[in-house]
Amino acid sequence: MTSSFPASTVLGYPRIGPDRELKRALEAYWEGRADRRDLESTARSLREDTWRRLAGLGLDGLPSNTFSYYDQVLDTAVLLGAVPERYRQADDLATYFAMARGADGLAPLRMTKWFDTNYHYIVPEIGPETVFSLDAAKPLAEVREARALGLETRPVVVGPVTFLLLAQASPDSPDGFAPLDRLDDVVEVYARLLADLAAEGVGWVQLDEPALVADRTPAELAAAGTAYRRLGRLEHRPALLVASYFGDLGDALPVLAGTPVEAVALDLVRGTGHGIEALAGKTVVAGVVSGRDVWRTDTDRALATLLAVRERAGRVAVGTSCSLLHVPYDVERETGLDPSLRERLAFAEQKVAEVAGLTRLLAAASGPHLPGSHLPGESVVQGRPPAYGRRTGQGRAPYPVRAAAQAEHLKLPLLPVTTIGSFPQTGALRGARAALAAGEIGEAAYESVVRTEIERVIALQERLGLDVLVHGEPERNDMVQYFAEHLDGFAVTRHGWVQSYGSRCTRPPILHGDVGRSEPITVRWARFAQSLTSKPVKGMLTGPVTIVAWSFVRDDLPLREVVLQVADAVREEVADLEEAGIRVIQVDEPALRELVPLRRAEQDTYLEWAVAAYRWATSGASERTQIHTHLCYSDADQILAAIDALDADVTSIESARSRGRVLGVVGGFSRGLGPGVYDIHSPRVPGVDEVEGLLTEALRAVPAERLWVNPDCGLKTRSYEQVEAALANVAEAAARLRARHA
Repeated sequence: MTSSFPASTVLGYPRIGPDRELKRALEAYWEGRADRRDLESTARSLREDTWRRLAGLGLDGLPSNTFSYYDQVLDTAVLLGAVPERYRQADDLATYFAMARGADGLAPLRMTKWFDTNYHYIVPEIGPETVFSLDAAKPLAEVREARALGLETRPVVVGPVTFLLLAQASPDSPDGFAPLDRLDDVVEVYARLLADLAAEGVGWVQLDEPALVADRTPAELAAAGTAYRRLGRLEHRPALLVASYFGDLGDALPVLAGTPVEAVALDLVRGTGHGIEALAGKTVVAGVVSGRDVWRTDTDRALATLLAVRERAGRVAVGTSCSLLHVPYDVERETGLDPSLRERLAFAEQKVAEVAGLTRLLAAASGPHLPGSHLPGESVVQGRPPAYGRRTGQGRAPYPVRAAAQAEHLKLPLLPVTTIGSFPQTGALRGARAALAAGEIGEAAYESVVRTEIERVIALQERLGLDVLVHGEPERNDMVQYFAEHLDGFAVTRHGWVQSYGSRCTRPPILHGDVGRSEPITVRWARFAQSLTSKPVKGMLTGPVTIVAWSFVRDDLPLREVVLQVADAVREEVADLEEAGIRVIQVDEPALRELVPLRRAEQDTYLEWAVAAYRWATSGASERTQIHTHLCYSDADQILAAIDALDADVTSIESARSRGRVLGVVGGFSRGLGPGVYDIHSPRVPGVDEVEGLLTEALRAVPAERLWVNPDCGLKTRSYEQVEAALANVAEAAARLRARHA
């Protein structure tokens, strides 16, 4: 084992490519336009470019095995041999993508959010019958690739405790079984992995354990201690860095301190470093450069933190608070941003440079302690007091009164069928948007394309027999960016792409100032769509929590104040939609669960103000106007009481991929509910019988008069061929059940 950790490192780096090269390569491979060699060539180039660039920026410790074709948790499942038998195919890559996307009538594994981020991971399926076996080909191959470039790397793997805590029990598991029950078997596979890496000459391995920053039971903490004592006592292994991020380790810190691991990474942006003295004798990788936002690091404050760590724990390396997977590549490419804003920003490339610069400053600082050095939890920062005053969302009539008024006004059938909002973004739409941005066509020509697409979408939905229609959102590039482009206080980037899952990427706006709305944003398109049909068309809005959660947000105001500024703008838009004659308005909050703090002690306060913001945004609507909301892929069952408190008339929730898990806890839900019956994140088309079966299960938990029929999420990532076939089957299944219940 090597004894000294490099002086500087990052815990991970973006992998999609500066121009989304991985996205294009994946989609070409999935569509049959490229073969495996093409995909692997692109992947190899992206990895090599990353390692060369990190070394060129002066980073001492380079991570490897952070590249993924889809998701690092799925990669770990393959590494451990935890592949359910139904997914196994002759080709290993086909097996991998079957787990992620489904194949040949086979539904994929469940997908949900990675802690409190907008990144999604594939949920492993572990049972008593799971046979674990090591497949170390990927981490070993990347070590060799980098070595061929003259570079040594540190393989990164999701740690055994986090892997099992994030997994779900396989369908045939007995009651009371938890994946963590298989810890001993999994740790044995990790031990073999470490032996293989040691034989390869690898000096350090990083095992990521972010699950340890959440509240953990004594048994779970004991499991962490057991795992790392076992791995730490191996005779032949690399040195171990256990990386935590997204908060404080809390009670897990002394547990790790009591094991033989050589280094622990701490998030000192979101965490306080409390109890760091227990790590004396180990290397502390001090995460003082944020991997979650795009603001430049306060050098003086970061250096003060590093000096305090050095004083209290001894050996210190400079690092990022978490992987840089969550930020774009390079702010220097954003030449369209206001220069005064751009100079305040740091994307992944700038953050690596900050890590290298702080490393030099730390090395030059004389003595272990300088005046003013402190850990984050010891600094006192006086923020401005909340300026939002009292807003209340208690203005609407009780739900039973509204439901009766809406039934009379809308005259919808039993089991009404709708969609979540977006329809496929065609090549023609994207081309027109790009041509408008490039000045090749005028606004009138672009809007003609948009109107034609809305006409197509309305006609399609009427032909398929849907009951509440949408306009398809052809004018929108993204459900958050579109609003950011029309609100004061936001800036949008041109190249600021961030991976959400697989090939799906988003460009989070930058919320840098006070938010305001100068004119209606969605009204004219909703009014146009409604003019094409006698059926109700939903006005489509993104909720205040989600707009803020999926943006890079200013850090000089309390988050709740920023959310309430956005809620004011949404409230104004709701009022204008109503005035335009829109009878159904959907205000989506898919990020409500995502922002829930990882520690229980902070959750009630967050949910209180988040729910209040939503109610303020929607409570001005009349009792006849039906308010919908939507949540997807974020364990909504864990906060169902808060979702009910939003007081939306109808809530649609992801359910198809998670096999209706939410249905087990909806007994107390008292409003309209649409548990999704079509997983739009997979290319497979569900059959009529499959959808009917899902709806039949839903009817056991939700009365027919409150059950809605809808996909899991928006349809923008699917093709029209897939969408038409799937929605036809969904409508047919609903019609069958409607006739039966009539």
